[in-house]
Amino acid sequence: MTHTLRPCRTVFDAGLPNLSYQDVDNPREAHRRIKQARDQAPIAIGPYGPELLSYRLVRTVLRDPRFYLPKGMALAAQGITSGPLWDRVAAVLLSLDGAEHDRLRRLVSHAFTPRAVARLRTTIIDIINELVGGYVPLGTCDIVTDIARQYPVPIICALLGVPPADWHLISHWSDDIIKAFGWAAADNAETILAAWNALDTYVDDMISGGCQIAPVGLVARLMRDDHNGDCLSAADMRMLVAGLLIGGTDTTRNQLAAAVDTFCDYPDQWALLAQRPELAANAAEEVMRHSPVVYFTLRIAKVDVALDGLTIPAGTLVFANTAAANRDPAAYDDPDCLDIARQGAPTMLTFGGGPHYCIGAALARLELTEGLRVLAQRMPDLRHSGPAPWKQIYDVSGPQCLPIEFTPGVHRNDPVDACK
Repeated sequence: MTHTLRPCRTVFDAGLPNLSYQDVDNPREAHRRIKQARDQAPIAIGPYGPELLSYRLVRTVLRDPRFYLPKGMALAAQGITSGPLWDRVAAVLLSLDGAEHDRLRRLVSHAFTPRAVARLRTTIIDIINELVGGYVPLGTCDIVTDIARQYPVPIICALLGVPPADWHLISHWSDDIIKAFGWAAADNAETILAAWNALDTYVDDMISGGCQIAPVGLVARLMRDDHNGDCLSAADMRMLVAGLLIGGTDTTRNQLAAAVDTFCDYPDQWALLAQRPELAANAAEEVMRHSPVVYFTLRIAKVDVALDGLTIPAGTLVFANTAAANRDPAAYDDPDCLDIARQGAPTMLTFGGGPHYCIGAALARLELTEGLRVLAQRMPDLRHSGPAPWKQIYDVSGPQCLPIEFTPGVHRNDPVDACK
């Protein structure tokens, strides 16, 4: 039954449906609640502000200059608007807006084009093959702890030029720093700041020559770059490295695990991927549409903005619910179904849109593509062997654990070269 909107001026007095899923640790339940709200109206009222639920509205707002990314990300919604933790989060590229954001993005974006990240393909394939190889003869593993959790950090380190001996340090710091972007940041402030300070010191050593960084690594290349007299400062480099770890580790490891968990529910699709590895890129795109680990991105209205006849008042924190948009039946045929051979669908919005479109999208796509391709080739009949509970949806989500089993010895045990 369609929800009838009463005549009103703002989204807050329009009689919009309420939507809450911050207590949910099950993606099926989260999508059920979202669908129930979207069936009533394209906007719902969540616990922190209005949530946009339609593909059309989410895509529009992500590109609308009347909305800006909130400084400090989710910290303000938790009542944190100053102090050392705020200063840290507010300085990363994810939090910046306007001229400074555009400048930094311009200086580093060339390093993240599809052509540039394609140079990491062999490294990515080697890393996933090494992780998977030890479990192929066993017929069982936990995708989260044994594979996904260990997957992205060596790739980011290889990109930056960090020597393998230090990868464990980067992984440890990354685990702590990412807590700054969760909904319990204040409880972890001391741990977050200690890790961030340690990472800054390490980056300073990289810049000064105290670390034996690879000369072809991103840090070394960016240190040499000069764009018409503009170049990255030491502070810029510290911010960039932290931003790469924040944006390129937790989301990737959780998305790979979420993808495998989803494919366990669609064994016919996993079998298809195992039979047709050329579908891996399409499979990665489809599973990020269907089962993302980040459900929304935040914006604030600069001025009063009219959307669908309703006003979003200036200063309102808006949740652009990309997970809802990705399953909007007005945009996708049979949106709740996973179909790795889906053709002609609009671009999924998991990576955002507009000036804040994820700068690492090409790398994330490549990591998920090759991760799924190798797993499907080496574990073609994988399936759940126990419960796979998810973390809360309001944070970067994904399975807490994912025990699987598969038939050992029925497929090749030598590494898969996905370039062939």
